[in-house]
Amino acid sequence: MTDLLSEGGTLLRDGLVWAIYCRPGQEPQELERDVVVHRLTTGNFPPEFAEGEGWAWFHFDIVHTMSRHQIETIPSLPEEVRQVLTNLERSTRLENEGDIVFGALPAFDDTSTDDDRNVSTWRFALEPDLLLTTRRHPIPALGVVFHELKRGLVPRSPAKVVDRALLEFADTLRRDFARLDDQLDRAEDVLLMLDRDTDLGRMSGLLGMVRRRSTELRRVLAPVDRIFRDEELELPEWAEDDLKDRSHRQVHAALDDLLALQDRARSLQDELTSNQAEETNRRLYILTVGTILMLPATLVTGFFGMNTGGMFLTDGRWGTVDAGGLCFLIMMGTWFLLKFIRFL
Repeated sequence: MTDLLSEGGTLLRDGLVWAIYCRPGQEPQELERDVVVHRLTTGNFPPEFAEGEGWAWFHFDIVHTMSRHQIETIPSLPEEVRQVLTNLERSTRLENEGDIVFGALPAFDDTSTDDDRNVSTWRFALEPDLLLTTRRHPIPALGVVFHELKRGLVPRSPAKVVDRALLEFADTLRRDFARLDDQLDRAEDVLLMLDRDTDLGRMSGLLGMVRRRSTELRRVLAPVDRIFRDEELELPEWAEDDLKDRSHRQVHAALDDLLALQDRARSLQDELTSNQAEETNRRLYILTVGTILMLPATLVTGFFGMNTGGMFLTDGRWGTVDAGGLCFLIMMGTWFLLKFIRFL
């Protein structure tokens, strides 16, 4: 296995998922190996592609070590950009070096179910005429944008591809928020119709799952919002509006929705805690009343259980009935006393 640029000047297919050339209003054109190699080697397209307002998208899979080594051999990119493209960490970032915008952004992968999507990271290097992306796991958001381009929906700038991928990520987040919000609706309905058969422990588990998932999503979304709010981030003019301004609005809107969801989850948790405390107090109240009512009977049975001489009611045939009646009368007297002092 050789490097990305072989001696014959051709591109090995290891790691390259697609390479297309896009012109607004036209369907993308798949590029040959020599065109891709020429662009990555010299930093410019051949003359037949240099005319017009077209741009290219090269997408690489860096799951294998050789694929990462191929990216590291691209001579037209600065060293820092190549390091970001091959980095395996999940941290997000957005920077620029000269006219090149590069970074790492989050996205959902397709290795899990819709109810528990894993968050992955894809990396990109952006120039006015080129978008270079890398990933370790399949990223559905990039696939959605790719198929839109294949249908002829080609923007004028590759920066809008990054913005469109972020929009797809934000839309997926909102679908997750809607699913979590439905779970909160069910929990709220149960709390509003609370009865003695309600399983408050199950409700606590449901709210805990919503809080955990929302916290996971906030840890992903908050750094992205912080990146776009960074006043020191100064992108090139050609990418300022299509990438920074538009993406910041949609990411910030998704973060606002997430914060509202977390506030609602906390409010329902407080209400659930209050209901649990009220249910505990109710059960303790019943136990206390039962204990107080049985106290006179305990005293009576304890008195007649003494093995002492001269115990009354031992000679008659109805001694047990008389003792039981005495217990009942004392219990009723205790009950009336509790009602009089408004304990019941």
